[in-house]
Amino acid sequence: MALNAVVRASVTALCADLATPRALTVAKLIENEEWDQLARLEVDPRDYTSADRYRRDASAVGLLRKYGDLETTIDRKAAAVKNFYSAEAQCHLTNRRLDYLLPGSPYCEWGESLRFLVDLVRKEVCYLIGYSPDPPETEGKFGPGTTYGDRGFLSTIADKMTSDPTVTSGSILFDYGWSANAWGRARRAHSPENHVRLIRGNRFLTVPKDATKDRGICVEPSINVFYQLPLGSQLRERLRRRGLDLVNAQSLHKQVACAASLSGEFATIDLTNASDTVAYGLVKAVLPPAWFDRLDQLRSPFTQIEGRWVKLEKFSSMGNGYTFELETLLFNAITRVCCRLGGVEPINGVNVFTFGDDIICPTEVSNVVLAALRLLGFTPNPKKTFTSGPFRESCGGDYFLGQDVRPFFLRSDPDEPSKLISFANGIRRLSKICFSDQERRHPLRAWFCVLDALPRTVRDCRGPDHLGDIVVHDDESRWQLRWKDSIRYFKCYTPIPGWVSWRHFRPDVVLACALYGTGHGAWGISPRDSVIGYRFRWVPYS
Repeated sequence: MALNAVVRASVTALCADLATPRALTVAKLIENEEWDQLARLEVDPRDYTSADRYRRDASAVGLLRKYGDLETTIDRKAAAVKNFYSAEAQCHLTNRRLDYLLPGSPYCEWGESLRFLVDLVRKEVCYLIGYSPDPPETEGKFGPGTTYGDRGFLSTIADKMTSDPTVTSGSILFDYGWSANAWGRARRAHSPENHVRLIRGNRFLTVPKDATKDRGICVEPSINVFYQLPLGSQLRERLRRRGLDLVNAQSLHKQVACAASLSGEFATIDLTNASDTVAYGLVKAVLPPAWFDRLDQLRSPFTQIEGRWVKLEKFSSMGNGYTFELETLLFNAITRVCCRLGGVEPINGVNVFTFGDDIICPTEVSNVVLAALRLLGFTPNPKKTFTSGPFRESCGGDYFLGQDVRPFFLRSDPDEPSKLISFANGIRRLSKICFSDQERRHPLRAWFCVLDALPRTVRDCRGPDHLGDIVVHDDESRWQLRWKDSIRYFKCYTPIPGWVSWRHFRPDVVLACALYGTGHGAWGISPRDSVIGYRFRWVPYS
């Protein structure tokens, strides 16, 4: 079956209620099972003058654009592999271009412009993070995901402490600090002769992105990422001192983008494959030597992809514990330099905002920023970069003349009650932004298509939006609640996390986990995103 029956019925009904030519096109493509055309269908806000019309068309097209279970003929993993090699080729060109900055390099017409820009960015980077990092961390940090040697559900902290630790040759110096902690002592006691595994780099894998392609990421060696994460936290703290608060940046970006869609004061810039096109030569050219050396020691110089090792032209990829903070630093420094070149004094959090590759800058300097990014090897995404007009987009917020026009994306098959609740709530949120109060009864057909697939006991769990997807969002008159001691309790459909008993691990690993402060007491430890079932529970919410 190419499309879940509930999805087919609800999306078709919603497209009929949206009642625009593009929405009817979506319905027709579903009827004819033209999945490739449906996956590639797009709308461009530059083609619209009405927020309502764009919102309806974007909602119809966006519903299944990231639906990973859509049966297209597109090889999404192959698209991700192709992107990897394309980004490497782009980084190679950037690295060769930066070679012209080396002493004795031949003259080229743009060499002086590049040298001038790199010098300014280097000074800005020094201002933002200082000339050197703190002394090497003696305490590392575990991430929640997989590593080179720890896969799937076998990626809890206890599993990572049990498996063979992996490390690259450049990070071998950190092995001395690692050997002294409880994890290292436990591993050395179990395998004194060969307690670490030396490997060449990270491993490439893909995760779902949308219906046309997967996203490529790389999982790092366990000891590398153990020390990458504290270094990323250190970069984050240095940026915070300079007015760049990454903890609250997403909500701030959305507020600024919303206001800019009305005033036109700021431009929003997005980049294609941003983290994968941060060239090694660029990081070496603009970071202070002490910072570069520390980051370089912990990076993976090779990636294992399709059964072979590839020497990297990029500096680091997503999966590295400091990549996000590093790209935020670079794009912030570049934007600040361009502001000064354009006669604007940059102030982080006031007129310069960066969060990863999401960049917001004054509109009058946006062309300078785009030119500088291209010169330094990056590719602005023309579909998601907005320097004029009534639309702005940043950090998952889409705004047209100050109105929220963000579509709802169905990402996977709603094949269980919890996913059906999320789908129903998504349709309800969509109806609130697409239809007026008088029209809101229309999309109830699509909503009821989803609710009818829910067991009655689950369907009766009704509550407010703020409780998230553990209740079906509905009007207050249909909420399922009780009062106790002046507190409201809502009947919710809540997940039961899975856990692994400590008896599956050696005593020295259990001790190391206890010292690290992880696990669930005497019960055991819970794998990431592990759910073994659901139960009904009365949840307090005032």
